[in-house]
Amino acid sequence: MHMRTTVDLNEDLISKARELTGITEKTALIHLSLRTLIERETGKRLSRLGGTMPGLRDVPRRKAVAK
Repeated sequence: MHMRTTVDLNEDLISKARELTGITEKTALIHLSLRTLIERETGKRLSRLGGTMPGLRDVPRRKAVAK
C-alpha cells in the first residue's frame, strides 16, 4: 500500500543523505531512511529486552558448513 503525503524537507539533510548514499530520488531516499530508522529502533528494543526472559528456549541457529 502506498500513500501520497506532502512533507517539508530540510534541503541540507536531503543533500547530505544524497551525498552519503548516492541515492538521488527523494522517494527512494525517504524509504531507505524509514527502513533504517525501523531497524535501528527495533535493535534498541531488542537490546533493552536482553536477558529479561530467562525461561525462553534457545533459538535454532544455522550451523556452520564444514569445508
